[in-house]
Amino acid sequence: MSAEINFIDLILEASLLVQLVMLTLVGMSVASWAMIIQRSKVISAAKDQTAKFEDKFWSGKELSQLYQEVKARKDSIYGIEEIFYSGFTEFARLRRSNPNSPDYVMEGTGRSMRVSVAREVEELETSLPFLATVGSISPYIGLFGTVWGIMHAFIALGEVKQATLAMVAPGIAEALIATAMGLFAAIPAVMAYNRLSNQVSKLEHSYATFSEEFHSILHRQAMSTTERD
Repeated sequence: MSAEINFIDLILEASLLVQLVMLTLVGMSVASWAMIIQRSKVISAAKDQTAKFEDKFWSGKELSQLYQEVKARKDSIYGIEEIFYSGFTEFARLRRSNPNSPDYVMEGTGRSMRVSVAREVEELETSLPFLATVGSISPYIGLFGTVWGIMHAFIALGEVKQATLAMVAPGIAEALIATAMGLFAAIPAVMAYNRLSNQVSKLEHSYATFSEEFHSILHRQAMSTTERD
């Protein structure tokens, strides 16, 4: 218990600048943990949704029927469903206005799906740059607090005639706490950034693969319609 009290006392007795550094690091740590939890939920939901929709897509159900089901939930769709919806919507619109130009239809359809993929990936990457920033600058902020605290301790030490280790130790200890807090904020942020970025990359690959496969299916439909005409 005494160690805990001493730790708190060191923080309370630190210089104002070091306290501000510690407060900044605590705020960055809290914000990064909130974003880690929120992004983890979003990405996990996107992974589950992708798996479920792909199972439904490859189950043999008619594309028009699947499109109507997705359209009925238009306000709540995202991820792979949004890619499917935008691609099929653009395909149907262009085929009605250009029934004898399958290449033109497929070019517009592919462009629409690529835009959707980019938007969905951008949404998944929200807050990840902040985690990267916290992971990269927190140690330096903590180190700044440490350097300032040690400098402050030695300046105070120089003002006395007889210096002892007991006099300088508390100042150095309180300064080193800033470095520890910087690492405490940085390490989880870096680990979460790497893990979440890897998951986003896998989802981006899944989205791109699905859009290519869906594009091929729609292309065959466009060509078969043209041949019948």
